[in-house]
Amino acid sequence: MAIGIIMGTAFNKVVSALVKNVFMPPLGLLTGEVSLEDRKYIIRAATSELEEVAVGYGYFLEAVLDFMIIGLTVFVVVKTMNRFKSKAEDPKNETVETPKNIELLASIERLMEEQNRLLRKEVPSS
Repeated sequence: MAIGIIMGTAFNKVVSALVKNVFMPPLGLLTGEVSLEDRKYIIRAATSELEEVAVGYGYFLEAVLDFMIIGLTVFVVVKTMNRFKSKAEDPKNETVETPKNIELLASIERLMEEQNRLLRKEVPSS
């Protein structure tokens, strides 16, 4: 679990750098700015007495893009792991080595089916 946390933290840094340095500059050029991180909607301009009141939506866009990339990556990883897991758990699949516990369960199931067939033959019909 610790390895997963460390890898997740490192992956988050990689995705943040990817978004900030690769995806956001071209998006910023579309709006006429180089960096979208500094984009904001000014509600009240700063004066000598009052501070500026603004909604900083550029940083929010970067965070949403980070989240979407991480979410997509986690989805793909989990989907791939589940596919390999289901292949490994299929006792009839010869291409992947089946774990021992699944083999034992499959053999118990076969034995129970055989026992049920034998019991049905011995029971007299009335």
